Amino acid sequence: MHISQRFEHLLDSYRCPDGSQWTGQQLDEATGGVVPRSYFTNLRKGRIESPGYEKMRAIAKAMGFPPEAWFEEGVSRRPDRPRGEGRDIAGRVEHLFDVVRNEATGGPYANAEVARMTLGDLSEEEVEGIRTGAINNPTISQVVALADAFGVESSYLLDWGESPFDGELVEALRDETVREATREISRLSERERGLLLGIVRQFGDQEPSD
Repeated sequence: MHISQRFEHLLDSYRCPDGSQWTGQQLDEATGGVVPRSYFTNLRKGRIESPGYEKMRAIAKAMGFPPEAWFEEGVSRRPDRPRGEGRDIAGRVEHLFDVVRNEATGGPYANAEVARMTLGDLSEEEVEGIRTGAINNPTISQVVALADAFGVESSYLLDWGESPFDGELVEALRDETVREATREISRLSERERGLLLGIVRQFGDQEPSD
């Protein structure tokens, strides 16, 4: 889905409190000018194919949808926005470097290795710039490429106030089956998720058969 189509879908799904669709003027005011009316118009018309990190976060926060909705279908609405500010994107990327290890060496990845893992989508200089904060407003394509290289969801680099993943969880989410199961579980009710967690724990408590 083109980013303009995604934006139209978000505009239709996440409306103003009075039920009307957001306008460029309203979004300009709600984001404190981070997303001006002209940007709103150009994004809707498809003139902007890869909006920056800062713009995506500002739009998501103002309209009240989870940042991963930029990337995923069927993301449910969150009634409450997270409190406080989480790590910035440089901090989250650095955390990935800390916990995701090179299977060949057992040590952390180098910037050049991660750049190669993006298959040309990112240069070594771009990886270093995002990692250090020199590039503090990466494009959507850069975010996707970096997340794919580490095998995590793109939304990890965009989420608002969530605590960064621990190393075990990051490693687990590199498995496609685990990621797909997580997506499906997230759509269940709180009660259903609790029941499912109990079932999973029962499997984990079972003694291995001889």
